[in-house]
Amino acid sequence: MSRHLVDPELAAMLDVFPGITLTNETVVAMRAQMGTMAMPREAYARPNVTIEDRVVPGPDGAPDVPVTIYRPTDATGKLPVLLYCHGGGYVMGTAESSGAGNVRTCDEVECLVVSVDYRLAPETRAPGAAEDAHAVLAWLNKEADSLGIDTSRIAVGGDSAGGGLAAATALLARDLGQHKFCFQLLVYPMLDDRTASNGAANPHVGAFIWQHDHNVFAWDAYLGKPAGSPDVSPYAAAARATDLAGLPPAYICVGALDLFLEEDMAYAARLASAGVPTELHVYPGAYHAFEFNPEADVAIRAEADKRRALKRAFAG
Repeated sequence: MSRHLVDPELAAMLDVFPGITLTNETVVAMRAQMGTMAMPREAYARPNVTIEDRVVPGPDGAPDVPVTIYRPTDATGKLPVLLYCHGGGYVMGTAESSGAGNVRTCDEVECLVVSVDYRLAPETRAPGAAEDAHAVLAWLNKEADSLGIDTSRIAVGGDSAGGGLAAATALLARDLGQHKFCFQLLVYPMLDDRTASNGAANPHVGAFIWQHDHNVFAWDAYLGKPAGSPDVSPYAAAARATDLAGLPPAYICVGALDLFLEEDMAYAARLASAGVPTELHVYPGAYHAFEFNPEADVAIRAEADKRRALKRAFAG
């Protein structure tokens, strides 16, 4: 019932995007299928960006965390950093899957980008992914001199589940009080398991790409219990946090047809109410992951908007 609301430049992708089927039996195959859609490095590499794969110490008692580091070769001085979390519903995706966007961010914002290959559900339940991301934050602070980075300018960001993970990691960092983020870059973030348990009130969202049944499976897998349960940690679902004061400034963007529209707008409003500087963009005609059509005007604007926000945050 919402196809007529789709931006005409985005409509064609709906006919070629492969369907997603998520069950305990299919999740491994879906990971492989999504992996085949990732652009190879040689296709997005830029001459003034180096790419390095490393492994950094993980949380106590947990495995080390693989990361991919993107560094601008022409930048001078101590670099700002974007700690990036990929999407995939907490059950799919890799650091490599966000490579094209990370190279572009590194080059155009002139920052180090560190993409986290966090552990996936259902093999690892929440808050394992947030603990992985926080371990990378700790490593960045410990190795700041050797990495040539400015620890006062470390932002956290991500798309979809990665955006939700970025928000949860910002909460974890605030509450642990050991290291700080200067900014949150939340791209159509997956923030609230209650959307899976209750369904979206808006009848025009969630018809495309990431749908209600995907959301139910992903949250149940990540939480290890039914979405909407009464005792869900905010380090699993950031929207469950009762106190948002003291978090770093936030940028949130989402498409008007995205399943996460309502939870993202609600989180932005709560951040602003808690005194957190917050910028919210809602793009009409856009569904989940709409930037997969990079030539569409709305995708071009969205990419420019988020990188402009990141540059402002790093400039102070």
